[in-house]
Amino acid sequence: MHEYTSTARVWGLTCPGFPEEVSRARRWTRDILRGSPLAEDAELIVSELSANAILHTASGRDRGSFHLALAVSAQVVALSVTDEGGTGSAPKVEHQDQEAEHGRGLGMVSALAHRVIVHDSHGGYTITAELFTDGRPGGSLW
Repeated sequence: MHEYTSTARVWGLTCPGFPEEVSRARRWTRDILRGSPLAEDAELIVSELSANAILHTASGRDRGSFHLALAVSAQVVALSVTDEGGTGSAPKVEHQDQEAEHGRGLGMVSALAHRVIVHDSHGGYTITAELFTDGRPGGSLW
């Protein structure tokens, strides 16, 4: 393979911080991953991370936005949502009981994903959830 050729494909989408944009983020993810066995989990993860950005950060305030990135290779689907910060604390996975009304979203994401990573990102945070394929040589997402 040529050193400048990559087998990973990457997509990006920036959405205004309105609640209706969560469905747009889900649809975008579903369209990209159509036919993949990871599509439903990826769609649910993007929905949760996008809603969290709107509800809990400056992304959901006046003129706020959030950014999605989706990277696909033969080994992994990586879903990232970057918010505009303003919370004063980093998002963290909390394991709440089933009756809790809040604080369960990242726990659900971590249950679906093989790995969840939180990065500082220019005043906000980027949460990346990775879904691994079966890893067999010649394996495919579709």
